[in-house]
Amino acid sequence: MARLATVIGGSGFIGRHVVRRLARAGWLVRAAVRRPNEALFLKPMGDVGQITPVAANIRDERSIAAAVAGAAAVVNLVGVLYEGGRQRFEAIHAEGAGRVARLSKSAGVECLIHVSAIGADAASPSAYGRTKAAGEKAVRDAFPEATILRPSIVFGPEDEFFNRFAKLALLLPALPLIGGGRTRFQPVYVGDVAEAAVKAIDDPACRGKTYELGGPRVFTFKELMELLLREIGRRRLLVPVPFALAELQSAILGCLPRPPLTRDQVRMLRRDNLVASGALTFADLEIAPSAVEAILPTYMEPYRRGGRYASQAG
Repeated sequence: MARLATVIGGSGFIGRHVVRRLARAGWLVRAAVRRPNEALFLKPMGDVGQITPVAANIRDERSIAAAVAGAAAVVNLVGVLYEGGRQRFEAIHAEGAGRVARLSKSAGVECLIHVSAIGADAASPSAYGRTKAAGEKAVRDAFPEATILRPSIVFGPEDEFFNRFAKLALLLPALPLIGGGRTRFQPVYVGDVAEAAVKAIDDPACRGKTYELGGPRVFTFKELMELLLREIGRRRLLVPVPFALAELQSAILGCLPRPPLTRDQVRMLRRDNLVASGALTFADLEIAPSAVEAILPTYMEPYRRGGRYASQAG
């Protein structure tokens, strides 16, 4: 009989890829999401009845207890890039992560995968980084055998990075380089992160370990913007913006319903987002990460002049 895996945040950017891979591996999948009616697109990723969206909110004890009941494995992917309403960093990244771990342990779950982020650090200048670190600690306290995955900036068809800046490139004559664009990243493909989660479930040797997941190449923020503009065939000015000025601008932009930039995000950009020396990585999971140059062309068509058949020359 197929075993059951619960994916909390299963309809999200990373979640849908995890759900698909678990289904291909023969798991029954329970996709725990806030709005199950908006997650029905997941069902065709498996056989009839293999994938079931269920209502759950990481802030709610009873819904999470129900979501993890009977599961052999749980993957927690829930996180927010900015705060709004009741979606606060502390409630989601720290308290929510601890709640999932505690209830999973009580339910007899064999394997817990917690997806955090490179930059999780109690001394981080950003609340995002500090609460991610608090979440990791809460997970370790409640479920010591949990596997923690820390990806760098994640890219793929539904990402909030390349898609966001490509849209800005259609609207604006220039793109900002916060802090001069010198912050370094190690972009990681969403499919590789999902594969790492499924491998960690299957391999008991991964229990209790933390893996830092980065792509095969390091880029500065400026280099990523240059790569994006070449790919969509647009010429735009790249304008350096000092951190102090960016914080002032973000104080205003952060008040918008879907802020393009917040003060906390500016503070995150003060630190590089790279795999630490000596960390366990994709290599330890026997995964060869995909290059951003190979994947980016597959989903930038909407931003090119003429779409799929546009010349990339101009």
